[in-house]
Amino acid sequence: MSMQSINPVNGEVVNTYKEDSEAAVDKKLEQAQAAFIPWRNCIFKERAVLLIKAAAVLRKHREELATLMALEMGKPLKNGLEEIEKCAIVCEYYSENGEKYLKDELIATEATRSYVSYQPLGVVLAIMPWNFPFWQAFRFLAPGLMAGNCVLLKHASNVTGCALAIEKIIREAGFPKNVFQTLVIGSERIKKVIENPIIKAVTLTGSTTAGMQVAQQAAGLLKKAVLELGGSDAYLVLEDADLEYAAGVCAESRLINNGQSCIAAKRFILVERIAEDFTKRFIKKMSAKKTGDPLQKTTDLGPMARKDLRDQLHQQVLDNIAAGAECILGGNIPEQDGDHAYYTPTILTGIKKGMPAYTEEIFGPVALVIHAKDADEAVKIANDSPFGLGAAIFTRNEVKGEQIARNYFQAGSCFVNSLVKSDPRLPFGGIKQSGYGRELGIFGIREFVNIKTVYVR
Repeated sequence: MSMQSINPVNGEVVNTYKEDSEAAVDKKLEQAQAAFIPWRNCIFKERAVLLIKAAAVLRKHREELATLMALEMGKPLKNGLEEIEKCAIVCEYYSENGEKYLKDELIATEATRSYVSYQPLGVVLAIMPWNFPFWQAFRFLAPGLMAGNCVLLKHASNVTGCALAIEKIIREAGFPKNVFQTLVIGSERIKKVIENPIIKAVTLTGSTTAGMQVAQQAAGLLKKAVLELGGSDAYLVLEDADLEYAAGVCAESRLINNGQSCIAAKRFILVERIAEDFTKRFIKKMSAKKTGDPLQKTTDLGPMARKDLRDQLHQQVLDNIAAGAECILGGNIPEQDGDHAYYTPTILTGIKKGMPAYTEEIFGPVALVIHAKDADEAVKIANDSPFGLGAAIFTRNEVKGEQIARNYFQAGSCFVNSLVKSDPRLPFGGIKQSGYGRELGIFGIREFVNIKTVYVR
């Protein structure tokens, strides 16, 4: 069997890859297991040096890696370059902080000595999506490898080239053989890999449906899982907000990565008093983004990753218009040459409870505008969602904004006067149907270790 990468700009085949056979998968599992003991015994300083080398390799190949993302999933070149730099930064971050985060912690008891020790679990399976094909992988593998685990990556089929490129980066950086490997398999074969006793834990970034399936299977096998799933992030704009600034940030967040980000702004909840003014500004900001060839550095918005995903998004737009929403910008498939996956920047307003978009995740360049009578109602609407990944609020009253972000938003990452983003220094993850567990920061590197009590009398 084989899988293909399809260029979403024109529908042409980028590359065809042969799937790993069952024997090849078993061999990779066994190789990872064999690599684990010497890798876990490797001192932190040696692992840190290798992560620094990985950062250098990433920067060395940044142009070709960004180009590969543009070809396989349509990411604008400038966004791809930013993504590679972020991967380098996360490698450097855990190189500098990993040993400190996993250092033995002395605990005073009646014992002669008692402490907490952090020990790697073994071989961890990472199931990753196509939307940030390098960042999603590196934000797990950097802390995972630094902790002494071995990693098997099952990437999304349409970015197989990116998956194999990651393996080459790790190899070029000089990591020991088989501490990181890519499984070239389809999603239907994941279940058997998780069942293998060599796999000690699973991390998945993807849809809520996929997360539920993996969580159920991992739980049945008593294996640890971390899940970063879908989101429908709410951005609240209060009446005292800087509307021009807020409109710009909101447009940037909605269209980042061609609108295909779990933490992209999706629901824009506007206090009635400023709703009309903000919406006018928002339309201008959304319209100003330049759509085009993702290989051009001036392009802001490329195609969606696949034509079928674009078609699903368009159907969601049509369904919500039929349910009473008003389309005030876009809402159509643009006329382009080739069998493309482009979609116009779109704004739907008049979104109300009971409409599909009120509770669904909209994964593409479509913004949902919801009106609220005041800040209290805006917060209630923001929390009236099955998702809880990120949220943001715009107000000149920073004290009030921080209070709402800290005490009232039901989400894993809450920002004031800024778009929601992941940062190697801060924990990242969600609640409710957006998943559980955390990546990044001190919490991310401690997710896949045995937090062991040692007591000496």
